[in-house]
Order: sequence, then C-alpha cells, then structure tokens
Amino acid sequence: MSDLDFNAKYQIKGNDEVGELGESINILSEKLEKTISELKSANNELQSDIQNKIQIDEMRKDFLSNVTHELKTPIALIQGYAEGLKDNINEDAESREFYCDVIIDEAMKMNKMVKKLLTLNQIEFGNTPIELDRFELTGLIRSVLASTNILFRQKNVTVHYEPEEEVYVWADEYMIEEVLTNYISNAVHHVSGANIIEVKLIRKESVVRVAVYNTGENIPEEDLDKVWIKFYKVDKARTREYGGSGIGLSIVKAIMDAHNQACGVVNHKNGVEFWFELDAKTE
Repeated sequence: MSDLDFNAKYQIKGNDEVGELGESINILSEKLEKTISELKSANNELQSDIQNKIQIDEMRKDFLSNVTHELKTPIALIQGYAEGLKDNINEDAESREFYCDVIIDEAMKMNKMVKKLLTLNQIEFGNTPIELDRFELTGLIRSVLASTNILFRQKNVTVHYEPEEEVYVWADEYMIEEVLTNYISNAVHHVSGANIIEVKLIRKESVVRVAVYNTGENIPEEDLDKVWIKFYKVDKARTREYGGSGIGLSIVKAIMDAHNQACGVVNHKNGVEFWFELDAKTE
C-alpha cells in the first residue's frame, strides 16, 4: 500500500484481533485505490479542460488579430479618402466621385465581412436551427448557377453542369444554397487556364456528393486542411484583389458539421475540386 500497489490482500484466517485488523486494512486498500483512481480521472479531466482553455484563448487571440488585420486596411482607406474629400485635395468632380467610390467599396467589404462573421458565429454556436426538409437538389444548383451567370460572362468562364435526373436530398435548403454559393463564388475567383467550372453530382450509396471543380492553380498540399480556418488565405494578395475575407469556406465547414455531413477539397492535375455530401435516403 505504501508503494501504491493495491493488489496484495491480507488473507484472513481467523476472527481474532489480527484478522479484524487485516480485514480493515483490506477495506482501507480498496477505498484508497478507488479514491486515487477517481483523483487521477479528475486530474485527467482538469488537464483536458486546461488544454481546451489554452486552445480557446489562442483561438480568441488569433481571431482578434485577424479581425484587426482585416479591418485595418479598409478603415485606413476610408479615413484617408474621407480626409482627402474634406481637404479638397482634388476639386474636379471625377476625382471626388472616385474618392466616394473607394469609400463606399471599402465600407461594403467591411459590412460583408461582419455579416459573414455573424452568420458563422450563429451556426457554430447552434443559434441557427437546422430545418431538415426533402428537396430537389439539381434545381437548386441551376438556380445558383443562373444567379452567378453575370460573373461567368465577365470572366469568360465555361460552365459544365448536366444532371441526368432529379436528385432529392434531406437538408436545410437555405443553408445548402449558402454552401453552393460559396463554392461557386470561390471557383469563379480562382479559375484560370482553360477557364472551366464543372459541377457534378455523384451518388454514393445513401448519400450524394456535390463537387465543384475549377481549372487553375493547385492549392499547396500543406494548405489543404487549413482552407476551412477563419481568415486563412492561400494567396493573400489575390484574395484582397477581389475582396475576399477568408470566411466563406469556414461557413461551409460549419454548415456541413451542423448537418453531420462531410466536405473536403482535392487537387487535380489542372485544377481544384471542392465537394460536400448530403443524405439522399428515401426514408
């Protein structure tokens, strides 16, 4: 017992004082073993809680740092151009209009980022209930592609989407539309080379996989698992160019986690494919 080995027990041979003492020591041994086991379990849980707290604190620091970094540039631009207008640096109408356009554009970018952060926060903390309904998926994809058609024309993108039949799935239709919109928007911003975007539906037993592929540069292998992290950007300069905030794919991951379904990204020879899966069971 002094070495914390509780396997040895006193073999009781009689009802005399030594026997009673031996029985008491056996009971003490069992209680000590149980208490130490409970203390170890409690200590292990405490260590896990401490580790989780450290991770949460690090995530909070990273989050604040990223938000500050993302807002710093548009705020500086808005302040600079607003001061220019006030001081009448450029008095001609064309310059004033340009200054105003920059201010409006940067304000819109900040507003868009804040809205996405609020959406992501609500989904991650379960404040947005998932309404599972059975709906037709191919029509939803056509609708999202139609609403993005003006961007396809602007970048001379060729879109391939030819579903063979109607596909019904169980999910929150509004949230899945958000996932599709983010995937297709992401493909438009990164498409290059042959300028092809392809949307495919792949049946896999009781689920259906939706894949959005775009020709262009591959994502570095070391970055594939990081694209879902808030504010993470593989190409920061290019993302800034089209006004991306690095939040869209985080929203996708949060939505798919809320549905308990998988999503992912794969590099191909001439491009990148993002995918997600939905429940397609008939019952």
